[in-house]
Amino acid sequence: MNIRIVRSRTLALVAAAIIPAAAMAQEGKFVLKGRIGKLNAPATVYFDRTEDGERMLDSAVLKNGEFSFSGTTAEPGLMMIALSKDGKGLQNMGSGMDRKIMYLEPATITLSSETDMASANIKGSKLNAADAEYKKHLQPYEDQMDAINKVWGSATDEQRRDTALTNALNVKFRKALADKRGLIKSFIEKNPGSPVVVFALQELSVHNNMDLAELEPLFASLPAHQQASPAGKRFAENMHKKKTIVIGAVAPDFTQNDLAGKPVSLSDFRGKYVFLDFWASWCGPCRAENPHVVAAYKKFKERNFLVLSVSLDQPGRKDLWEEAIKKDGLEDFVHVSDLKFWNNAAVKLYGIRGVPANFLIDPQGKIVAKDLRGAALEEALTKYLPQ
Repeated sequence: MNIRIVRSRTLALVAAAIIPAAAMAQEGKFVLKGRIGKLNAPATVYFDRTEDGERMLDSAVLKNGEFSFSGTTAEPGLMMIALSKDGKGLQNMGSGMDRKIMYLEPATITLSSETDMASANIKGSKLNAADAEYKKHLQPYEDQMDAINKVWGSATDEQRRDTALTNALNVKFRKALADKRGLIKSFIEKNPGSPVVVFALQELSVHNNMDLAELEPLFASLPAHQQASPAGKRFAENMHKKKTIVIGAVAPDFTQNDLAGKPVSLSDFRGKYVFLDFWASWCGPCRAENPHVVAAYKKFKERNFLVLSVSLDQPGRKDLWEEAIKKDGLEDFVHVSDLKFWNNAAVKLYGIRGVPANFLIDPQGKIVAKDLRGAALEEALTKYLPQ
């Protein structure tokens, strides 16, 4: 993983402020500046962005609440901007990190808040303004999730052990996800020219497991400039991969390091049945699925079967990857990762848009089943693995 430090300054860049917006967009230049109250050192703002597999990191100490970053970006995309009032760094901010996930684009973008980063108001960005409208469209889903979390949060330990409660909440959770899928689709249909429409289409592909029957007509309905954008081209490529990495095809080979730093290739296991499992320590659905994978492995491990687990954990967070392996009892699996988050090379190779995702590969290296969840995994192993 390459890491590039982006130069920053604590005060607004006057020179950049007078560059015409059209020129900035053409050259890919951005200025990201803001004010959080009247905070001063050691309060620090952290800039975290990954583009083309290269992580761009920087920090700026606040002076009278102000900070500024500048640079270039090849294309618009998501980034994180985080505030640490004690200035101890991203690694020490914990799960309660005061952060904002936003889009970075060639423009002069300003953030402002009197108290915290999470609630900061964004100006000067068409992409973030469009994203706010998209989030507003999805609010019914957020309301459902808030209600589910409220019930679970107020439940006693005894109530949480009651399957009646968990089953009822699971039904509501699945309905909320189904509703979200419908909301995303309706947003795309009603707003084909929105700056975030391709990103919405990407999110839909996660929720519908890259269902091309639904996605291809939606993609075809987008304006030509959206289809031809970098994000649009990548999405078209992922749809193509969905068509080629199918049952009966030879699983593409790849090599990544294991926990000890030793290179491991998928082809190393030719002659065995391999359950190729993509997951991450930060992925709730993946962690919920892990007990099923562990149970299947224990049942079938003597039948020429192994699990090759590919983690999408983030740069610099190998500790979280290792901790999740121990906590979920996955020590007997083969674990690999390049710790590049969604830029994981194997993830790109297989065109994966959401995790968990998996493929069952036979001894000849061919895919015989995919996207096996819960009991479906043991059913497939019973069908394909010899006695």
